[in-house]
Amino acid sequence: MSNIGLNFGAPDEPEEVAAAPEEEPAAPEHHRRARRRRAGHRHGLRGCLPFVLVLAVLAGALWFGGSYALDRIQDKFADAPDYPGPGTGQVTVEVKAGASSTAIGRTLKEAGVVESVEAFTDAARQNPDSRSIQVGFYTLKKEMKASEALEVLVDPDNLVQAMVTVPEGARVRDIVESIVKKTDIPRRAIVQALAHPKSIGLPPEADGNPEGYLYPATYTVPPKMTAVQLLSQMVAKTKAVEQELGVAQGAARLGLSAEDILIVASLLEHEANRAQDYPKVARVLYNRLDKGMALQLDSTVRYVSGRDGDVFTTDEERADESLYNTYKHAGLPPGPIGSPGQQTIKAALNPAQGDWLYFVTVNLETGETAFASSYAEHQRNVQKLREWCAESGSDAC
Repeated sequence: MSNIGLNFGAPDEPEEVAAAPEEEPAAPEHHRRARRRRAGHRHGLRGCLPFVLVLAVLAGALWFGGSYALDRIQDKFADAPDYPGPGTGQVTVEVKAGASSTAIGRTLKEAGVVESVEAFTDAARQNPDSRSIQVGFYTLKKEMKASEALEVLVDPDNLVQAMVTVPEGARVRDIVESIVKKTDIPRRAIVQALAHPKSIGLPPEADGNPEGYLYPATYTVPPKMTAVQLLSQMVAKTKAVEQELGVAQGAARLGLSAEDILIVASLLEHEANRAQDYPKVARVLYNRLDKGMALQLDSTVRYVSGRDGDVFTTDEERADESLYNTYKHAGLPPGPIGSPGQQTIKAALNPAQGDWLYFVTVNLETGETAFASSYAEHQRNVQKLREWCAESGSDAC
């Protein structure tokens, strides 16, 4: 019998006929039964193999899953790794705003303070004061017991940070002394930072002079803060207040510059002592400027001499040729004489209405100030100050 293939050639091509295979001799019957048994065995193995593989996978999954579940159960009931304490050495750790107990624990573990995050969170769950941990820096030991590390953090007295307060009217030289006294920032670093105005963000109108741009406020100085960082905060605060109060726009309405407003405000800080007098003193200064009169302010003269202790100046001080000597030079001094606060900046922007040309503080304890439109009236007010000084015996006279 021949096998016939499909013919894709031309119709007249002859068909190809395969040769018939030779017949195989018939095998005995018992041989045929044996071959059927072997074939059936091989077929059975092929059919069972997938089932065996599935069983193996399931067994492996059960083993690994059981081990994982066992580990989880052990983790739940086993104590978290914890150092016995009390610890050694010293390390400073920062607690950041919004940090959870887990985040704090992670920070402590990375710093080598606690052995595990879980030990710290366990301690935090058992201590209700853990909810009141304050933001800041803390000094701890390495390898502390977690509960003992927590005790350090919940005590606000353990906060490691210096506080520098810049009062209204403070001058750069005073601010430098305060920073040196209250922090670990060396004087040399402060002086170098002030000598590079761009590094601390001084605006162009300051012309490199930081006086008046170190805003009066209380500043937190954490460990490792640099002079540049601290002074930059003070300058940035001044800029923010100027923006908030609209200094540039208000100055333009008065025909002045933003720098002029800071200068006037700094003068008010040293020439008046009561908030209600600031706008009046500002009006006196503007009236004298409009008339081309010298301001004749003792505060600017003392700024040059550096002398404190009373409200008066000497003939020698008033003879100084400095441009800050407003007895000798008309107009505003070339720069602020201290750091003005919001009240005096607002007063410089919003002077009171009046025709006063003179003012004098007649009571140095209460700050009472008298204003006058004429020189004769002013002299009578000056006499009141002399009388007060004679009666009070104040060292400020």
